[in-house]
Amino acid sequence: MPRNRSVALLICGVAPLAFVVSTAYAAERTLEFQLVTKNLDPRTLDAPNIEGQTITQSKAFGVTVSKDGRIGTKEYIIANDMNKGVGNSFGYSTYTFDDGTLAARFSLMIGPQGVHGEYKILSGTGAYAGASGTGTLDSIPSAIKNAGFFRVKMQVVTP
Repeated sequence: MPRNRSVALLICGVAPLAFVVSTAYAAERTLEFQLVTKNLDPRTLDAPNIEGQTITQSKAFGVTVSKDGRIGTKEYIIANDMNKGVGNSFGYSTYTFDDGTLAARFSLMIGPQGVHGEYKILSGTGAYAGASGTGTLDSIPSAIKNAGFFRVKMQVVTP
């Protein structure tokens, strides 16, 4: 067989194999859990000459419980811009689960009907290494004071 033909066959045979080996398949996973949170050492500032207008910042901590009983934690920072109990918040969370962590930015709308939030997943470790995705957070009514109760659903995409 002529040399050029051998090289061509070799390239044709190896190129598809190299493509198959280098092709990565993204995985998508839905995480659903309930979350209980507590602000730690919140600092509130009242706006001068604007009745009911406050800005609060805090570190906070939470515990997650998934449908299958697995437990996780959430450490986060949050800033609230509120007027008479209605307003917006944003912050940054790190969720820790038994198989890795997820870091996310969140934004919240707070009103008389409760809290609704959106997540943007920024990164992850372990089973969530290289994670991206989105999620939602909705409050669950509770009579317990100074704690938040939520339903969380995240669509996590990993490479």
